[in-house]
Amino acid sequence: MTVAGLRERKKQKTKAAIQRAALRLFKRQGYEETTVEQIAAAADISESTFFNYFPSKEDVVIYDEYDPQIFAALATGKHDEPLAKSIERLIGTLGGLFEADHDAIYERAKLSLEVPELRAHAWEELEKARDLIGSIIAARTGRPASALEVRVISMALVGAAFEASMEWVRSGGKGNMIDLLKKAIDAIGFYGMLHRLESKAASG
Repeated sequence: MTVAGLRERKKQKTKAAIQRAALRLFKRQGYEETTVEQIAAAADISESTFFNYFPSKEDVVIYDEYDPQIFAALATGKHDEPLAKSIERLIGTLGGLFEADHDAIYERAKLSLEVPELRAHAWEELEKARDLIGSIIAARTGRPASALEVRVISMALVGAAFEASMEWVRSGGKGNMIDLLKKAIDAIGFYGMLHRLESKAASG
């Protein structure tokens, strides 16, 4: 691994540690009542170091260490198979991840639903996710990322994932989040939409 790669891994490890410290405080004493100073102390860092990693307290909740890995897996995955198959296969591998970090993922999702400023911030992240998925669909189908059908299909997937996570939070984190995600994706006929787009692109 390169020096740059090692540096990035160390950065991600530190961000995850800060986030875990923050989530423990939020759960114990509430989001509004917790200060950046307290988070920094709990993570054994200075306030200035906190802001080197997170622009704000909201960002420490919104940050998801797995999103870059998921999008990278889709972007660099097998290009000799339908994208729908790549996505379906990737979702099937997420169960272990959610099981390992169940509590942290649940607390983040719960805060994003309950805290008004986090709900607004979360919407910005959903738009970023839509654009990232759109760029992947565009690269695999030859359609421009700005095309209406690409943006609609991308947002459909993001919306399904969001509603599945909210349903999971409303249940108190019970049940299988991945099963809910699969159910939501099936409900909107996502794979069918993506297959039709890929077929259209293949036929010119």
